[in-house]
Amino acid sequence: MKKNLGRVFFLLMLFVSAELFATTYEWSAQIQKQKAYVNEPIYVHYTCAFSDRAELYSIEFNPSGEHEKFRVKSLHVNESIVDGKKVSSYEFLLFAKDGGEIEVAFEALMKLTSRESIEEMVIGRDNVKKEDTKKTVVKQEVFKLFIEETPSALVGDFALDVKKREPLVKAYEPYHLEIKIQGDGNFEALEPLRFEIEGVKIFAEDVVLNQKLTKEAQSGVWSQKFAFVGEKSFSIPKQEIEYFSLKTKKLEKLFFDAVDVKVEGGFAKEELLDVVQKKEFVFDSAYLYYVLTFVAGFLVGKIKRKKSVQTKPSDTFLQKLKDVKSLDALMVLLVVEDATRYEPLIKEIEQDMVTSLADAKKRTQKLYNATSKKTGGVAL
Repeated sequence: MKKNLGRVFFLLMLFVSAELFATTYEWSAQIQKQKAYVNEPIYVHYTCAFSDRAELYSIEFNPSGEHEKFRVKSLHVNESIVDGKKVSSYEFLLFAKDGGEIEVAFEALMKLTSRESIEEMVIGRDNVKKEDTKKTVVKQEVFKLFIEETPSALVGDFALDVKKREPLVKAYEPYHLEIKIQGDGNFEALEPLRFEIEGVKIFAEDVVLNQKLTKEAQSGVWSQKFAFVGEKSFSIPKQEIEYFSLKTKKLEKLFFDAVDVKVEGGFAKEELLDVVQKKEFVFDSAYLYYVLTFVAGFLVGKIKRKKSVQTKPSDTFLQKLKDVKSLDALMVLLVVEDATRYEPLIKEIEQDMVTSLADAKKRTQKLYNATSKKTGGVAL
């Protein structure tokens, strides 16, 4: 009897000591502000402090992404040991989508794995019964936010800078322009700029956005480049971009003034052909915007002059395809016609994977027929 009582007492003590020395944790949360404007960044910081190194614990907590009334961006995640105790830290920026009162309520998943399970996985022991990981959902502190509407979806503080050359070019010579917007705000609300000018061919690059997140804001530089090709003088119209300033608390505007471009004198045909036929000409899609706008402008001019003779756009392209005398000239023609459709062939020519002009023409004909609504084409 005494022996059995001793065993019971021993097991009870083991249980109590295990409970006394078990890892514990405590979550805490801080929010930068609870009153803000739509699309204004709100800094939120969550911390989980453990009672020891918590080697058997892991955490799943990442509310980043789109939610019904707000979006969340991850700013920083950190796990460290302070005075022998693990501390897990999570920082986010939150952006409200609409005005009114909203609640922010996240959950974290705590995962506890036994030492036996870890040993079985790492050492490969097969004499220990595998135990399932214990999972606990922890509801985080609920924050109530009071959001005020803004007259513009673009919110922050910005400055506009225009890089341009002297507005004087020759006929079919590209006039280059770069527009930069930098500052703090939700740059994703900025739409690509579009220009429409009668008689002018416009080449626009994709928008380039470089940004970084801080506790106070998302800072960045937004830029877009253009090339304008025309036969006669033209005017690039002014642009206005509205945004709600967090500094002045009112609607502000970024201005791009109109640019009058004077076009005078043309290049001789021989000069333009030299640009295409030079052996040092190298096609690179990354520099397409810069290298080909000049030649494209000339081709636009040639097509324009031949409209009275060739009545169908498709016939014009096929005739030009038939007249092409070099692979470099073929690349230029394909870029001007439809760079996306012929992109694989363009890259193969540039990389010397295609060396026969006849073969390249046949492949162009097949690509044209495959994507054209017509059932037939002009034989080469």
